[in-house]
Amino acid sequence: MANVVNLNRYRKQRTRDDREKSAEANRTKHGRTKEERRKERFEGERAEAELASKRLDDHDAKDRPEDA
Repeated sequence: MANVVNLNRYRKQRTRDDREKSAEANRTKHGRTKEERRKERFEGERAEAELASKRLDDHDAKDRPEDA
């Protein structure tokens, strides 16, 4: 006698495997490396710090009288 094979289980496993392969392809195609993410974060922080150093303080203008 032959072994009974559950074809639904086989079909579902094949579908999962196909989806995993396409997901892996998408990750390599669209993903960024850890180094790229770290570099982008560093550049963003540096740009924000540069802008903050050039920002004028508005709280000093509130303390001064208007007619001076």
